[in-house]
Amino acid sequence: MNKSYETLFASFRFPSGVTVDNRVTMAPMTLMASAVNGEVTDDELAYYERRSRGIGTLFTSSALVSQSGKLGENLFAIDNDDLLPGLTKLASVIRKNGTKAFIQLFHGGRLSNPALLPGGQALGASAVAAEREGAAVPKAMTEAEIESVIDDFAQAARRAIEAGFDGVEIHGANGFLLQQFFSPHSNRREDKWGGTLEKRMNFPLEVIRRVKDTVVKHASSPFAVGYRLSPEENENPGITMADTLQFVDVLAEQGLDFIHVSVDRFWAGPRREENNAKSRVVMIQERVGARVPVIGVGGLWTPEDVVQALGTGIPLVGLGHAMLLNPDWIEKVRSGREADITTLLSRSSQKELQIPDKMWGMITNVPGWFNVVD
Repeated sequence: MNKSYETLFASFRFPSGVTVDNRVTMAPMTLMASAVNGEVTDDELAYYERRSRGIGTLFTSSALVSQSGKLGENLFAIDNDDLLPGLTKLASVIRKNGTKAFIQLFHGGRLSNPALLPGGQALGASAVAAEREGAAVPKAMTEAEIESVIDDFAQAARRAIEAGFDGVEIHGANGFLLQQFFSPHSNRREDKWGGTLEKRMNFPLEVIRRVKDTVVKHASSPFAVGYRLSPEENENPGITMADTLQFVDVLAEQGLDFIHVSVDRFWAGPRREENNAKSRVVMIQERVGARVPVIGVGGLWTPEDVVQALGTGIPLVGLGHAMLLNPDWIEKVRSGREADITTLLSRSSQKELQIPDKMWGMITNVPGWFNVVD
């Protein structure tokens, strides 16, 4: 192995006590390969097993905590105890080679598909539609509905513990429900769940509190709890970097194991600040990295990319597309075969890469995602 890559292979201990063998994580990516009820399938088990050889931490795709937040068919779920056998198999498959298994918990909120929901209407912080074509106006959640969804997150965390996962990531990014409560675009409430910036934090903070209480009650060994966020929104009004920096200050006091920053490009600066080229990931690291571990992602492919990112002070780096095309990314680097890391997706490689059909169709047909070759 090239000695300049040694920093990638340093172990890391999360505040909860969960310890990983190296600084590389596999970022969560949607598979659309579950059964109609969200149950784990053999295709999913094969996909994750293929990518759990050497990576320090593996984040699963988003697991639905409630049927009221369903986005589409064949999406992964953790919303009832009947799914525990499949979830247990999944955790075992990921962990058998020493990789830590973290499951991402989410609710779609106003982005959910009304045709798939009980009652036929999506729930949201307020009755404000997303700024996208065909978006429906959601129903503003009642106090009872808010409390019910908070409990759904807590119960999902319990199932994750019982299934044998090493941690959960609470999904507060990508426009889903927790982000909707924090956003001034989607949250126009005037009660304790909205209005001021501080009140817009209350829903995600209560989800975090209840999940952490669940861990204390049910986990008999170290179990990690982290939070994923998108630092900005395009909408006006929308989440700004200034909002997010205040939010991460509060998140850093919640006893979390990590904050996972969801951005397309690790080194990209704030969208609304033309004169500020500093990486948003770096901004968050500088703000709270001394208090809570920060995970950075976004367009990183090579070990040089990862070493450079770790050089900013963040302790962990997530790889998404690089792991999709290079399931043995860690082993290639460890054995001195980094030149074999590919950025090209061959149309004949689906079986070798163990990529489920719907995901394969998406990544080979969406322009700009991958360099697809015959």
